[in-house]
Amino acid sequence: MAKAQGVSQSTVRRLWNRHNLKPHLIETFKLSRDKHFLEKLHDVVGLYLNPPDKALVLCVDEKSQIQALERTQPLLPLRPGIPARQTHDYKRNGTTTLFAALSMLDGKVIGDCMPRHRHQEFIRFLQLIDVKTPRDLDLHLIVDNYGTHKHQRVQSWLKRHPRFHLHFIPTSSSWLNMVERWFREITDNRIRRGSFKNVPELIKIITQYIEAHNQNPRAFVWTASVEKIMAKIAKCKEVLDSPH
Repeated sequence: MAKAQGVSQSTVRRLWNRHNLKPHLIETFKLSRDKHFLEKLHDVVGLYLNPPDKALVLCVDEKSQIQALERTQPLLPLRPGIPARQTHDYKRNGTTTLFAALSMLDGKVIGDCMPRHRHQEFIRFLQLIDVKTPRDLDLHLIVDNYGTHKHQRVQSWLKRHPRFHLHFIPTSSSWLNMVERWFREITDNRIRRGSFKNVPELIKIITQYIEAHNQNPRAFVWTASVEKIMAKIAKCKEVLDSPH
């Protein structure tokens, strides 16, 4: 660009910094093509903004294939002017799947680690939620469209437990499930910073993180209305449809 405009590279950098331009960065996006997108959006956002009486709204999902990575050298701790450092190489010691249910009421998390994430494990997690929540409350679970959540045996279990109600987010819309926000926190704050010799050690650390989180939970508050979301989507579609 500097050569094409006949200016110095420092001038180009100074203009980029002044206007906060970062042409070297590329962000990703994906628009849902779910035929029932608007209907599901109204359903889930309605639960966030106007939760039903005598009920709990729980955001439920699985974080699968969490790897127990053992770093080849110990973590170098944070020092003045120097960030914490860890080696880029590691040894793989197996994986686990974290099932989590985030309460939109108080931010507490019900979690359990299991070897796989089939319908059998999902039913087992539903049973844990059933035990961990007050029996006099209905439970509205926000989940994605993973086939496990719609399995015939899961549907049969739900019929025998009528206080459970599943609400499916639109396809390609994981941003609508607030538990994904909590998954990012445990990943950034604990999992990526750890070194684990085996899967049991990884599970122990995850369990300790959940327990510490629940001692001082912070509720996630959804603020975006359906109208605001649809306005952003319409603007994005307008850009996509315009000639480049």
